[in-house]
Amino acid sequence: MKAVAYNIKEYEKESLAVANGKAHDLTLISNPLNSNTIHYAYGKEVVVVSEDDLLDGKLLEELRHIGVQKIVTRSIATDHIDLSRAYDLGIQIANTPYADRTPKGIAEQTIRNLNLWGDGKCVGGACCCAKECEIVNGKLRYDGAK
Repeated sequence: MKAVAYNIKEYEKESLAVANGKAHDLTLISNPLNSNTIHYAYGKEVVVVSEDDLLDGKLLEELRHIGVQKIVTRSIATDHIDLSRAYDLGIQIANTPYADRTPKGIAEQTIRNLNLWGDGKCVGGACCCAKECEIVNGKLRYDGAK
């Protein structure tokens, strides 16, 4: 999958690179996601954010307009993302809910989500979508708006 990860701290870079293992076209940038940095998401299917990135309805609309279909937050909390608006726009959301909160653990959870989505599968306990996904002809189908 083509993804860009925003708000990457220096201590996160190696963990994400190792966890990714060149499986995905993953761009790591230190800038937060906002209207001034959204251009880094052009041509990407997924954006990866931190809990410091505030994704309100307007920013979600901009992301969807440029083709972003999925968002992974490197946090347990999702209150920094307007989940209702994401659902309306057909954007799937995943978090990193597992107990290992080390940079390595969060990186592995983030890449696991990308791997599952890339294989057309549900991210299971990391799913934060407002509506259930379903499997149609062996592939995951998200029933959000298009």
